Amino acid sequence: MPSSVRAGSLKDPEVAELFFKEDPEKLFSDLREIGHGSFGAVYFARDVRSTEVVAIKKMSYSGKQSNEKWQDIIKEVKFLQRIQHPNSIEYKEGKTLSKTTPLQEMEIAAITHGALQGLAYLHSHNMIHRDIKAGNILLTEPGQVKLADFGSASIASPANSFVGTPYWMAPEVILAMDEGQYDGKVDVWSLGITCVELAERKPPLFNMNAMSALYHIAQNESPTLQSRDWTDYFRNFVDSCLQKIPQDRPLSDHLLNHVFVQRERPDSVLMDLILRTKEAVRELDNLQYRKMKKILFQEAHNGPQAETQDGDEVCEVEHGAGRTDTVNSVGSNQSIPSMSISSQSSSVNSLNESAQDDRSELDLMEGDHTVMSNSSVIHLKPVGLLYTHTHTVTREMQEHEQDSELREQMSGYKRMRRQHQKHLMGLENKLKAEMDEHRLRLDKELESQRNIFAQEMEKLVKRHQAAMEKDAKTFNNDEKKFQQHIQVQQKKELSSFLESQKREYKLRKERLKEELSENQSTPKKEKQEWLSKQKENFQHFQAEEEANLLRRQRQYLELECRRFKQRILIARHNVEQDLTREELNKRQTQKDLEHAMLLRHHESMQELEFRHLGTIQKMRAELIRTQHQTELTNQLEYNKRRERELRRKHVMEVRQQPKSLKSKELQIKKQFQDTCKIQTRQFKALKNHLLESTPKADHKAVLKRLKEEQTRKLAILAEQYDHSNNHMLSTQALRLDEAQEGECQVLRQQLHQELELLNAYQSKIKMQTDAQHDRERKDLEQRVSLRRALLEHKIEEEMLSLQNERVERIRSLLERQAREMEAFDSESIRLGFSNMVLSNMQGSDTHGSPGGSGASQQSLHQGGSSSQQPWGHPVLAGGPPPWSLHQPSGGGVRGGVGGRGRRRQGGGRSEQGMSRSASITSQISNGSHLSYT
Repeated sequence: MPSSVRAGSLKDPEVAELFFKEDPEKLFSDLREIGHGSFGAVYFARDVRSTEVVAIKKMSYSGKQSNEKWQDIIKEVKFLQRIQHPNSIEYKEGKTLSKTTPLQEMEIAAITHGALQGLAYLHSHNMIHRDIKAGNILLTEPGQVKLADFGSASIASPANSFVGTPYWMAPEVILAMDEGQYDGKVDVWSLGITCVELAERKPPLFNMNAMSALYHIAQNESPTLQSRDWTDYFRNFVDSCLQKIPQDRPLSDHLLNHVFVQRERPDSVLMDLILRTKEAVRELDNLQYRKMKKILFQEAHNGPQAETQDGDEVCEVEHGAGRTDTVNSVGSNQSIPSMSISSQSSSVNSLNESAQDDRSELDLMEGDHTVMSNSSVIHLKPVGLLYTHTHTVTREMQEHEQDSELREQMSGYKRMRRQHQKHLMGLENKLKAEMDEHRLRLDKELESQRNIFAQEMEKLVKRHQAAMEKDAKTFNNDEKKFQQHIQVQQKKELSSFLESQKREYKLRKERLKEELSENQSTPKKEKQEWLSKQKENFQHFQAEEEANLLRRQRQYLELECRRFKQRILIARHNVEQDLTREELNKRQTQKDLEHAMLLRHHESMQELEFRHLGTIQKMRAELIRTQHQTELTNQLEYNKRRERELRRKHVMEVRQQPKSLKSKELQIKKQFQDTCKIQTRQFKALKNHLLESTPKADHKAVLKRLKEEQTRKLAILAEQYDHSNNHMLSTQALRLDEAQEGECQVLRQQLHQELELLNAYQSKIKMQTDAQHDRERKDLEQRVSLRRALLEHKIEEEMLSLQNERVERIRSLLERQAREMEAFDSESIRLGFSNMVLSNMQGSDTHGSPGGSGASQQSLHQGGSSSQQPWGHPVLAGGPPPWSLHQPSGGGVRGGVGGRGRRRQGGGRSEQGMSRSASITSQISNGSHLSYT
């Protein structure tokens, strides 16, 4: 639920269904408080509907940080909804305070086994309890162990929040924000501390300030069991749980197979513990009742003096009862002062921040209910038998009030750590969003450029296709025009030839007639026959000449058409090469621009990453500086408070000293009075004895002597009385001064040690932070260099792939063109034209026709440029020129692409097209000069 929602609001249906809407005051009766802590109070009550005895946990969310408290309540209830395990309390099941004294090892093993089963269940579902301690391990009346208080639990693993109770925190939880995340193994550490707590009546470092304990846990060695009475199995189990390095610490399910929890033990071990606890609580209640009854009885009969005298006796009785409870391993109430307890037991981010000492109240519970009032959430649970006493409740309330200052300091420290973590995560998320936005912008820019390049390439390909189609049509039209032009010329030649034959025939006929007219001797008939024969011969000759002319014309037409097709094929090949070169050069240029953009993007991302890392590290260093300053301020305030409390205690002692001295003086006076009375009685008895045994005449002297002796003895007693008073006054003052000075010295030494511990801890954190920053910078440099290397490798691969594609395209084009030329040559041979004939005829046209000369000169010019690089593009180092892969016959003609390419680069594609059209037109026009040899 978002934090903006008002605390206690049930407008969200998902939240509203977690609570009852009935008034709890109508559902429960016989309410009375049985426990009190920082979370609120626990009440004894009866369910009106089922008459069950229940314990109601009242959790307040009013005051400061009300929204956070409400969110903690909602989170705990939702967490309880998700877990279903015999060793964990279920949803709606509440709890009261559970405080333990030293237990037997068998009892500790049984409790630990049940707690491990609950933890194994949580860890298998990626959950972390984060507040395992004796106060959060409950026993049901049938003797079942249950984990409780999930207000600090995490529903995700790993986590990095600073939560838990200081003395039970694992080192990685304390250093979570500085060194990374932690997992369920933090519960294993807390369980090991809980074992020490159950064994020694308090957790390690419990005599330290809570903040100092945090620093001590973070940098010192793991604690161990102090007593030698425990078995090696127990010691090994605790040592395994308290491994400082999380990787060396076993998992909860692995610890279930440990010998310590698998050893045989009676099934009734926990039931016996519960029965002993009940009996101890009853005896303690009876003791308190008898003590109060005695005080009231003495006040009624003996007055204030009797009260004073009997008070010491009551205290002795109380201490004796305390020792009895210690022997019975339950109910000890006097091992640690209340102030010490209150200063040692702040719980961080936990709904149950109650003071934890060595008191024992195993609260027995089963079943559950949950209700909600207008001001607080109430968890309640039916219990079999809940025993408590007024003294415990009163003491808890006093401890809660006395502990408020330290708890507020710890809460402020917790809020500061949370805010720092929130600020750091917020900055990281902001920078991550900025990085994602920048990366997306660069990706869009690259994608846009690629799309533009693809469109340009598509347009170029389409333009090339259109140019090829246009050239194909132009070549077909030119071929038809060329063929028509030759046919027209041949028709003209045939007509002129026929006309010349006719003229020659007439001239020949007239010449024959003249010859016949000169020869008069030949008969006319013979002349006619000879003339007819000559005419027939001449006509036959002319017919043969005409046929030869038609044959030569047909051969010439076929030859010229074949040569024209050859020139068209060569021109088309040159155009294909030009277009292919243009396309490949365009692709190469685009790839170069894309690679330049990728390198520019890499530089931009690198600069942004280093700037973000610097920003995060700067904020982290600033937050750590603020945290260290706050820790130092808290420690100094704690030192001042301890010194102030000690001074107040000393002032109270000094103020109480006159009363104490008066009491001592009265006691000495009473002793003097008693001594005087005894001495008076003794002198009286002595006087009577002497008077009886002495003559009456000597009575006066005897009485005088006795009177003087009595006076002397009383004077000696008076002197002793004065000496006793003076000695008592000097001794008491000296003892008080020495005791106070000793306490001041011990306190100053302890506070100095704690301050040195804090400085060492902060120095270690600063060094670790600097090392982390250096490691992050080196990691970023490695990632950037690796990314640069991968990018350069990718660029090299793409360039190589592009070059291979270029070579493959050129090779396939040349092979296809070679196949087309071979097919053309084969077709020419099939039609009766050899390459030599085509070449000779083409060479003869150099001398016989201007068209042949132009074509030959163009061919020679192109062939002369074949020695230069043909494609106008730099060749890879060590690689052969692309056109040297395949050089078929007639390569001099195709080799002219280089010269044409240079002209195309200088004049453009349109000028090249115009030059090709002009060349073809000139070739067509040169066909008017025909020769048939």
